Amino acid sequence: MTNKPTSRQKVASLFEGTGGYHRAGHLLDIALIALIMINVVAIIIESIPSVAQQYYDAFLILEIVSVAIFGVEYVARVWSCVDKPKYAAIEGSNVKRRLKYLFSPLAVIDLIAILPSLLMFIVPLDLRFLRVLRLLRVFKLTRYSRAMQLLLQAFLSEGSSLFAAFFIMAVVLILASCGIYLIEHDVQPDKFGSIPAAMWWAMATLTTVGYGDVVPITPLGKLFGGVITLLSMGMIAIPTGLLASSFSEQVRKRRQAFEDAVHEQIHGGTLNDGSLNDEQRGHLDELRCKLGLNKLEANKAIKTQLNEHNSKLFCRNCGKRP
Repeated sequence: MTNKPTSRQKVASLFEGTGGYHRAGHLLDIALIALIMINVVAIIIESIPSVAQQYYDAFLILEIVSVAIFGVEYVARVWSCVDKPKYAAIEGSNVKRRLKYLFSPLAVIDLIAILPSLLMFIVPLDLRFLRVLRLLRVFKLTRYSRAMQLLLQAFLSEGSSLFAAFFIMAVVLILASCGIYLIEHDVQPDKFGSIPAAMWWAMATLTTVGYGDVVPITPLGKLFGGVITLLSMGMIAIPTGLLASSFSEQVRKRRQAFEDAVHEQIHGGTLNDGSLNDEQRGHLDELRCKLGLNKLEANKAIKTQLNEHNSKLFCRNCGKRP
């Protein structure tokens, strides 16, 4: 006899969209995504003084309702996180599990989404800059977008390599600033009068933006600028290449995880006339949504594994079991 799930387990399943809460979890994600987008649009429009003054009450009500919803979501996630497989496996008390969750990237993003507004309501000061910080609420989409989660995972997996790449870029930036300062500061003291001032030109050149408001005019300065421009093409490509390869690797891992799950269901389970039953397909569809795979590639993986399995059970010539 199976134990009836507790309220906390039901909430955890709802947020994860697992089990019988797959559809309800999907609808909840859509509703929260819509609320986030409404908030972002409202914050942008609110920056127009005339509109902000005319619709002050409407913006205030929207903010109060949004903070209340996001706050309840945050508290509910902290409360139910101990029943998520990732944190349930941690040895120790529920307090330790919740602390582990609180310092996770997605939990920090959830806190940032409500913290500026809470400070505006609590602290009786002119905290206008906090209104702009409310735009960070858009990062909550990371929780509901599989592509954003892949990108975040790519950043985390390549963190040390990206740090090394940006460290090299910082060294090149300093060298470029010092070089152009030595060459151009006597000719253009208003633009290259100091190394910090020369860093604007170095940054614009290294990032290949090339604003053109500060440019070298001496022959040696132009030659130096050309070398830095050529060097910057390779420098910018390093972090881009690292992220692209890591993103591709994360996608490959997710596809492999789904294929392994399909293989386990087919070869480890019981097939009905050479096909998956409804329970198996439901489990695989739930996993597909969790991994962010589309139905086309999921069905292709299932079909490939089924054909491979059935070809071993039936004769290719007569179609009968050997």
